[in-house]
Amino acid sequence: TIKHPVKRKKGPAPKMLGNEVCSVCGDKASGFHYNVLSCEGCKGFFRRSVIKSAQYSCKNNGRCEMDMYMRRKCQQCRLRKCREAGMLEQCVLSEEQIRLKKLKKQQEEETARTSAVMTPTPPPEMATLDPQQQEMIEKLVAMQKQCNKRSFLDRPKVTPWPQSQDLQNREVRQQRFAHFTELAIMSVQEIVDFAKQLPGFLELTREDQIALLKTSTIEIMLLETSRRYNPTIDSITFLKDFSYNKEDFAKAGLQFEFINPIFEFSKGMNDLHLDEAEYALLIAINIFSADRPNVQDHDLVERLQQPYVDALRSYIMIKRPNDHLMFPRMLMKLVSLRTLSSVHSEQVFALRLQDKKLPPLLSEIWDVNE
Repeated sequence: TIKHPVKRKKGPAPKMLGNEVCSVCGDKASGFHYNVLSCEGCKGFFRRSVIKSAQYSCKNNGRCEMDMYMRRKCQQCRLRKCREAGMLEQCVLSEEQIRLKKLKKQQEEETARTSAVMTPTPPPEMATLDPQQQEMIEKLVAMQKQCNKRSFLDRPKVTPWPQSQDLQNREVRQQRFAHFTELAIMSVQEIVDFAKQLPGFLELTREDQIALLKTSTIEIMLLETSRRYNPTIDSITFLKDFSYNKEDFAKAGLQFEFINPIFEFSKGMNDLHLDEAEYALLIAINIFSADRPNVQDHDLVERLQQPYVDALRSYIMIKRPNDHLMFPRMLMKLVSLRTLSSVHSEQVFALRLQDKKLPPLLSEIWDVNE
């Protein structure tokens, strides 16, 4: 007698536990197909048989017991078992129906993607600068411009760069070295003037002021050098008119072990495309570094630095809302400056071994004992 299975109610298929078997052949079931729990093999076999109206014949007069072995040997009995298990022909989709179903699914997915693109996501809460931060940034930029303007007025006092290409001429070498050291002196004076105008700097003891300036000056000079880098001609321009490539630095007596890192750092900074406010904030953060040698009041220096760090973070979030890594990248540049500062110390020592004597101001700021 044929057993008529109880039909499953319509609705979502119940969750499988992982140990179900096919109602037709006893293989591991893969889901509910055509109203019955079955495996992929029996599902495909039943569908092909229905669509093709297949006629099979059994060599055993339709008495084969169906299992994973016999399902491949007797298709007539397998089809009979499919029907007995409860597979319904009206549940099988035709080729055209399947094609239309796939097409509909593709259209729905495309619509969903289009909607995701067309529908803007709610913007995150915008960062804002409070009035004090805005005023601080404007003052920093104005202070830098004023310091730079004073240096520009002193430009005629700088020893001219010699036109002679004679690398062996001692006088020519000394002129080039004097040209560079005088530019360095102007840069140091700019930095000192800028630091004295920073809110809180004059609150520090004279000893801490000197300790901060001695160690930060060369790093700020390198920051200022990087903002004057021209990637088109791979050169650095000072006071708008003086441009120098690596060879010019070498002619002035600097070593390529120091020159190459300067240009590499400058290229990296140029890639960040910082504006005047970001440079000014970085310089202020660099000056108020509590971990400098010989600094006594670390807590005060840290408190003075924090407003500049907060202002830079907020400024970057406003200017570059989609670049969440810009702030840590900029701070990492300050770490790179520590390495460059060590290379600079080696360069200063090398100059002492040559016939290069630094001017008193540079000797004092860089702790060179003649």
